[in-house]
Order: sequence, then C-alpha cells, then structure tokens
Amino acid sequence: MSTDHTLLRTPLHGLHIELGARMVAFAGYAMPVQYPSGLMAEHLHTRRAAGLFDVSHMGQLRLVGPDAAAAFETLMPLDVIDLPVGKQRYGLLLNDEGGILDDLMFIKRGDDMSAAGPSRGAKAPPGGSEPHAVGERGGDILVIVNGACKVADIAHIQQKIGARCQVIPMPEMALLALQGPQAVAALSKLAPGVEKLVFMSGGRFSIAGCDCFVTRSGYTGEDGFEISVPAAQAETLARALLAQPGVLPVGLGARNSLRLEAGLCLYGNDIDTTTTPVEAGLNWAMQKVRRAGGARAGGFPGAAKILAQLQGGVSAPATKRVGLVALERIPVREPSELQNATGQRIGEVTSGLLGPSIDQPIAMGYVSTEYAALGTRLNAVVRGKPVPMEVAAMPFVPNRYFRG
Repeated sequence: MSTDHTLLRTPLHGLHIELGARMVAFAGYAMPVQYPSGLMAEHLHTRRAAGLFDVSHMGQLRLVGPDAAAAFETLMPLDVIDLPVGKQRYGLLLNDEGGILDDLMFIKRGDDMSAAGPSRGAKAPPGGSEPHAVGERGGDILVIVNGACKVADIAHIQQKIGARCQVIPMPEMALLALQGPQAVAALSKLAPGVEKLVFMSGGRFSIAGCDCFVTRSGYTGEDGFEISVPAAQAETLARALLAQPGVLPVGLGARNSLRLEAGLCLYGNDIDTTTTPVEAGLNWAMQKVRRAGGARAGGFPGAAKILAQLQGGVSAPATKRVGLVALERIPVREPSELQNATGQRIGEVTSGLLGPSIDQPIAMGYVSTEYAALGTRLNAVVRGKPVPMEVAAMPFVPNRYFRG
C-alpha cells in the first residue's frame, strides 16, 4: 500500500483496505490497482459476471440553466442541443488547435434533476418507463471528466461558458461502476426499473436507501452501469452491491485491460492535446449537424482543421490510431516504437498488454496513414528486437452493450 500521505482518498478508501486491495497513486488519489485475487481473475470475472469499480477520482460537474446545452456545444464538435433528456453522449473537449483537452461523458437530466430532493424511479429511460415531463432542452447537464484533468477541465469550462450557465463542481459526489453481464440482475434487485434503461441513457433511483443517478454505460465493453452517489452514502451503496451474487470488487489494473480489449481510449496515452478526433479515429463521436453542410456546422475550437481533416484529400491527417495484434506471444507495451519492414519508424504504441480474454498480445497506437489498413504487417521494437504485428479491427473483444 502506498505510504504517501499527500494522496487524496476516495470515500471507499477504508473499504478497499478492508478488502485487501493493493493501493497505488493514480491521478493524485490512492486507488486500488487490484485485490487479492489479482488482475487476471478480476478481468475475467467482469467478463463473465459483474465487477464493482471505484471511480470516484473522476470529476463530476453540473451545467445548469436554459442556455447550458447551447453553451456546452460551443466547446465540442458534437450535438448537445438536440440530445434528448435522459440520453447520454461521449464528448471531446477541444483546444483551439483541435487537440483533445479531455474526453468525457455527459447526460441531460432535465430541469428538475438538482442534487437535492427526494429519490424516485428513472425519469427518462429511453425504451423504458414514462417520458420526462420537463425541459426538452435540458436545464441540468451532468458531466463526468477524467480525474487527472478535472481541475483544468472545470476551470476551462468556467472560463469559456461560465457567463452563460452555472458551472457547478460536485466534489461531494462519489462514482461507482458496476460492469459485466450480471450487472443488471444485481442492480435491478436493489433498484427495480433500472433494467429498463438502455445503453447511454440514465435516470434517478433510490438504491439501498442511497440517492443515486444511474447511467447504463461504462468503460469495459460490457453491459453495466455508472452510479453517481453522495460520498457519504458511497460505502453503503458499495456494500449493498458487493452483497449481490456474482459481484466482486475490481481494481484499476483490470479496468485498463478491459477498456483496451474494448478498443477504448485512455486519455493521456491514446489521446491528448497533440491528437485531433480524426487522427484518433473518433469520427463517430462528431454528429453530422456539426460537420460541413450541417445545420450548426463548425463553431467549436479547432473547427477549421478538424472539418478539413474530415474532408480528407490533401488535408487528411498524416497519422491514425489503429488496433494491433502481436503475431508472437510477446506483450508489446507503450511506448514501443513501430517500424516498417525496412526498419523505418512509422509510429508508436500508446497502450499495450496481453489481453486476458483472448490470451493474445494486443495494443493500439498511431501509425503513418499508409500503414493503417487492416491486415498491414509491421514490427514493434521490444527490448531492441522486432516483434511482428498486424493492424487489426477494434474492439478486440465484441462489445456487449444493451441497446434494447
């Protein structure tokens, strides 16, 4: 366990110690990297049953006011205004050069989803129960940002749009993730109706007496939920979830291997301020309404560069993020150099490990665009020796999101 007493602690710190977690420093917090069963067992358990993750180091904030959606849309290359209440979206916060300041998740909660007030069932689960009755434009947007970026993100958002809406940090909230094929069975026992949510939707629920906001989403490629809960109630919620059949605690180590198998980016490794969404292969996250010819085309930071890259041709990016599979049983980790057959540098691995579910070394990285086609052979340099790799489709393991 880390002895660095300057590290912040999540509300579940004591529970992690009780459960025998090995704690490490991550994003300024003491976080559980694994429990006694180990990373491999935790990874595989999440794939076949349900894993409970403490992700309370991540940042939560609210954007409140009638202009919140329109204001937030000016910071990202995606559609915020037309997103229905109760629906969640993946977002990219950009700088003026089109680089990615952070990737995030946000959901429109409507005009009555303040942090205070009585718990109730899901208000707007698309495909679920009664539709939300208020605020079609959404007066309350819940935003989840990465832990290492949250201070800068909140300052950036406040500086850019704080005059148009309230930007309210939520340090009093914890965040738990319940992931895996048995997650819905476990959570629905404690919160009947949660099973009506579909992927990327959410609502408010009382769970084991705790006032929670739940989204059906996650970072593992599995069906599952992320649960925002007051910090004072986090341990009560975690113990209630761990008491359910099939649910075990899982650390950051398995969270990383699960997300890589799912082909999901890790901020700071696979995307950062030097990469654009197009270079990162995140075109799917930019809706047509914000692209050239769309009703609200452009108007976001770096728009000229990004829209030109989307058009391709001479403006197409020189590098592209790709999936890679090693053709020998040798794990290839970041930041291994990638070379062509003649030994010329063509890119770099940004994430890599032995995929526990497929028992094969996998990675993602950036390569010169001419080497990005599926099936392209190249070499990674590991301890001075070439390891043959092949560009492969992602995800490496099929995603199992519940879409209804």
